[in-house]
Amino acid sequence: MTIRVRFAPSPTGYLHIGGARTALFNWLFARKMSGQMLVRIEDTDEGRSSQELTQGILTGMAWLGLDWDEGPYYQSQRIDVYKALCDKLLEAGFAYRCFCQKVADKEPGSNPESASHSCRETGRLASSKRARSEAAVVRFKVPSGQTVSFVDIIHGEIQVDSKEIEDFALLRSDGSPTYHLSVVADDLGMGITDVIRGADHLSNTPKQILVYQAIGRTPPRFAHLPLILGPDKTRLSKRHGATSILEFRREGFLPSALRNYLLRLGWSGSSDREFFEDKEAIEAFQLADVHRSNAVWSPEKLEWVNAKMMGLANTSELAEVVRQQLESADLWKSEWGEQERSIYESRIALLQSKMRRTTDFLQQGRAFFTDDFDYQEDAVEAYLSVSPKDPKLVAALKRLLEAYQALRDFDLMATEKTLRSISSAEKVKAGHLIGAVRVALTGQKVAPGIFEVIIALGQATVVRRLQRVISFLGA
Repeated sequence: MTIRVRFAPSPTGYLHIGGARTALFNWLFARKMSGQMLVRIEDTDEGRSSQELTQGILTGMAWLGLDWDEGPYYQSQRIDVYKALCDKLLEAGFAYRCFCQKVADKEPGSNPESASHSCRETGRLASSKRARSEAAVVRFKVPSGQTVSFVDIIHGEIQVDSKEIEDFALLRSDGSPTYHLSVVADDLGMGITDVIRGADHLSNTPKQILVYQAIGRTPPRFAHLPLILGPDKTRLSKRHGATSILEFRREGFLPSALRNYLLRLGWSGSSDREFFEDKEAIEAFQLADVHRSNAVWSPEKLEWVNAKMMGLANTSELAEVVRQQLESADLWKSEWGEQERSIYESRIALLQSKMRRTTDFLQQGRAFFTDDFDYQEDAVEAYLSVSPKDPKLVAALKRLLEAYQALRDFDLMATEKTLRSISSAEKVKAGHLIGAVRVALTGQKVAPGIFEVIIALGQATVVRRLQRVISFLGA
């Protein structure tokens, strides 16, 4: 039997953290079991669904690197399938047309799926006396005296007395399907073997099992993932930070970092490992290792993971991400030939282990991509404030400019030897001259090794920026 799972978001909002983790766990399970994952868009709520939100969900999944094998399927295009299943349940006596909530289910804020237990009496009685042509909510006739049980892969055996389950709605009075009807019809029709979804759906599962039993079909296996709470231990929401996965992209997080962080959010397999390549995560993943208890979101931990992944990232791939951000900020002016690519990637390689987010390249690393940067005040105070005690700094910078301009072999050894020679000849401490050059080239008091910076920027840029700092000093 081929394992088939589905990620089935509702496009009433963008892909959020909880949805992204559900998609990731479905993806990992499908790949681990050599199975298939499909995407199903549950868009029957026409008033709240939109194509923009749907596209945002699919774009978020693609950015995370979660590909799918089938779909996306759209529930809005499958209404006839749901009505056919509903008719089958009506004809077999497992459902009835309920009029007791006819008015209530049209009132603002009402929900025909959560009708009171009184529908078992008044609704069923009215059903036998009203015309079929009259609008009504179709409800499932929950059997009495029955225990609904199932084994959840994460939570173990769960049993619910049928007296605790209301006669839940299958079709609203306007003919639109409810979640319980559409999800069973789709999971059956699409051959879903395993349903991996959030623990907030645990209470829905007994209802859906009753529908499976009514039509004589075996339900899929179920695994309900723990919820994700904010740092204050309340349900994760907008007040806890980014609500869309794509916001994390805009904020400078790598998809590999988010995948690694989400993997550990409620899963404890391979406890000796901190970071996983996709192949390693697939090999290690087991639903049995998912916790029952809720997970807690930590922005600080995500930031730490991202910083680590920045250092481990493939430089060429990281360079492309940063280049796109530079273009968006109108800071990318170069061509993208082999020579430019080589120079640019050498600068990324120099910086990447020191950056926490990709957006840091545009901030702390700005001077590596544009001449449009300022000297930081503390850097100027530390290295460019010429005093009577240090009258030789400008002379040393001028001499260094001339030497670098004339240097034929512009490499690490030659540039360092030249600077130290001039420092000694002009009687300027090497540390002070290096600091002044660092400010001239990066605008900062702290930066990577100065000679690596010099080579990464290249001779023409170094000369141009030395000229700029000399002018800044009024010489």
